[in-house]
Formats: sequence, C-alpha cells, structure tokens
Amino acid sequence: MQEPLLGAEGPDYDTFPEKPPPSPGDRARVGALQNKRVFLATFAAVLGNFSFGYALVYTSPVIPALEHSLDPDLHLTKSQASWFGSVFTLGAAAGGLSAMILNDLLGRKLSIMFSAVPSAAGYALMAGAHGLWMLLLGRTLTGFAGGLTAACIPVYVSEIAPPGVRGALGATPQLMAVFGSLSLYALGLLLPWRWLAVAGEAPVLVMILLLSFMPNSPRFLLSRGRDEEALRALAWLRGTDADVHWEFEQIQDNVRRQSSRVSWAEARAPHVCRPIAVALLMRLLQQLTGITPILVYLQSIFDSTAVLLPPKDDAAIVGAVRLLSVLIAALTMDLAGRKVLLFVSAAIMFAANLTLGLYIHFGPRPLSPNSTAGLESESWGNLAQPLAAPAGYLTLVPLLATMFFIMGPQPASSSEQATPWAGAPSPGCSCLRSCPCGPVAWPRGSACWPAGSPPSSSPSPSCQWW
Repeated sequence: MQEPLLGAEGPDYDTFPEKPPPSPGDRARVGALQNKRVFLATFAAVLGNFSFGYALVYTSPVIPALEHSLDPDLHLTKSQASWFGSVFTLGAAAGGLSAMILNDLLGRKLSIMFSAVPSAAGYALMAGAHGLWMLLLGRTLTGFAGGLTAACIPVYVSEIAPPGVRGALGATPQLMAVFGSLSLYALGLLLPWRWLAVAGEAPVLVMILLLSFMPNSPRFLLSRGRDEEALRALAWLRGTDADVHWEFEQIQDNVRRQSSRVSWAEARAPHVCRPIAVALLMRLLQQLTGITPILVYLQSIFDSTAVLLPPKDDAAIVGAVRLLSVLIAALTMDLAGRKVLLFVSAAIMFAANLTLGLYIHFGPRPLSPNSTAGLESESWGNLAQPLAAPAGYLTLVPLLATMFFIMGPQPASSSEQATPWAGAPSPGCSCLRSCPCGPVAWPRGSACWPAGSPPSSSPSPSCQWW
C-alpha cells in the first residue's frame, strides 16, 4: 500500500520545506536595519552638509541688502560684492585639500567636528561685521568648513552604513545640503542679514553636540590597529542582537587589501589614469556650467531682471525646485540610466541657459524707483528695451529658465560606489546622484574611478570641483 504524500520524508515529497538558516551576512543586515543608532549617527554627520548648503548661498539675500546699506563701512560695490560671493570657493578648495590629511590624521568623525570651529567663527564674524574684511574672512572660514565637510562626511557615512541601506544613507549628504540652501532662501524672507548668520550657528552646534556621542568609523579604527575599539563601534552601530563578527572580518580584509600604496608606474597605467581624467573632466565641465555663481548670486540675478514675483520669493521657489529635483533623480537615475539623463539634462540646461541669457540681454528691464510708469520702452544701446509691466507673463521667463537650469548641476555628496564590505567609498564619489546633468556627472565619474583607491584620496576631486 502506498504511503501518503504528507507523511513521506524524501525530498520529492517535502510539501512544506523549511527555510534555510540565514547566513551571517543576512543576520548582520537585519540587525543593522533594526538598530536606529546608525541613522542617528548619519543625521549627526550630515548636519555638516546642511551647514555647507546654508553657507554656500548665504550671500544670495545678503548682497542686495548690503548694496543698499547706509553704513559706509558695509556698503558693497559691485566689485566688493563679487569678492564677497566668490571667496567662499577659495576656502572650500583649501578645506578639500586639508581633508586629505585630516581624514587619516584625525579620523572621519573628528575631522567633521573640527570643521565646526571655522564654521562657527565665520558665522560670528559675519554676524558682527563692521567692515568688509570681517565679511570676507567670515565667508572664507565658512567656505573652508564647507570644503572639509563635503570631503569627509560622505566617507564617514559610507563607512558606518550597513550594506542594506548604504545607498539610501549615501543620498542624505546631498539632500541635507540642498535642504540647507532652501532653508537659507526661506529664512531670507523673514530675517535681516545679521540674524541669518546667527541662525547658521544652530546646525553647527547641534552637529558637534551629537557627534560627541557617536563612534568613529570602524574602518578608520581598524586602519589604525585599534581592533577592539573598532569591534565595539560596529556593535554599537549595528545593535546588540546583530552578529557583527562576519562584517567585522570583511572590513578587516578590505583594509588589508587597500593598505598597499599605489606606485607612480601603476598610476600612469592607462586603466588608471584615463578613468581619473574622465572623472575630473566631467566635474570641471559641470562646474563651468556656472551653477555655483547662480546659487550664490541668485537674488541679485532676479533683482537685475524684470520678474513677476519679488526676487526673494523667486529665490525660495528655485531652492524648493532644486530639492525636488534631487528627490526625483535619486528615484530615477538607476531606472533611466546615467548616460541618458546626462545627455537629456544637458540639452535642457543649454536651452534654459540660452533663454535666460537672451531674456536678460533683450528682454524687459526692471522698473527702477525713479522710472516713469507711462513709458513703454527705453533705449539700450542701439536696441529698444521695453520696461517690464508689473503683471506681464513674460516676466516669468527668468524664474522658469532658472528652475529648469537648476535641475542640472549641483554641488553634491554621496557614496554611491562604496566598496562591498568596508563601506569605504571610491575617491570619486564625494558627491551624489542628484538631478540630471551635473548630479549625474558625479556618480558617473565615481563609476569611472579605479577600484581599490584609498579613501584618503577622496578630497582631491572635491578640491578640483571648487
């Protein structure tokens, strides 16, 4: 008589097979996702990116205010306003270079905390400024802090993030930077320029307070031979229920593989130098699109053109569109492909930039306080340039063109190409996949970077960016 199928023990009659036990890696990932401390550590770190985005566009509402200042010591000419806006990039380049040393000397966490010193000092100088030199020095110090955090924070986040959420957490530096810029534009509608500098101190102080309770990255501790401390840090980040020994061994193996130095002969090899050249060229071209000057002088640009809405409102709208573009790109980049988005967004950016330039050159001029409302046009050179009507829909062109352009290149931070188990990003990825052209160039450049490059070289593209 044949035995019933449910009672059979052979593999062919295993009606309700049991799931195989999870691997050590799966258990580590599950434990890491259940532990919220890694998200707290990430939030504490990316507050530096928030401050960076805030400081970058600080001059947008401040320059117009100082150009109309009645204080002769603070009244800015066009040349002085240009220096006040652009000196930030000099400090950021110096901060990116210093990160190459501080990242390995102090560690990722202490380097981020160290950036709070020049940032707080810079905001204090600008808040209490009584002359141009205080404004320029404060702007340079905040730029130095921004360049330092832009190079260090993505490395720290990628090294503490578990593999299951490393991509999502790697997007947070760029999101926070863009959100910081939006916050500045929004606060510019409410606060005078000195209080904007005072408000910039808040995220810096919160960042250093929270980071004081966060561990250093396990990978950095292992590279310094502090194995027991690294294991404790990893256990704190992953939770007491997580099996961290498997991940700990993977990080150890990766640190050993990357401990060897790259010789000049290896650096000159085509498979090494060509990807580096492509990555650096893409970032150089991205910066040459003019995205940073537009962000820095955004309100001044709208002040100099005929726009339907107040320039402060236009700047806040552009900041909100920029944040939305980052969210869209983070969701669509892997679906549409980087190269496709790169070409499509480049075409849109070209059209938007050309439209804005033609509008400024040939379009209606803004009405000055002494303008006569009845005049229909005013000669400008050999061209008749009509004055702007207060409610003319043509005056929406600058806002719309800037909105489309701003969805392209943006200063960014991410760790898209982290090495599998160590959480150490490839040096080309100190920026994120934000939205289309420029943000695509960052991760695409990261994908071109040779594998196995040490994280200490990550600030070099950041410096080249500025």
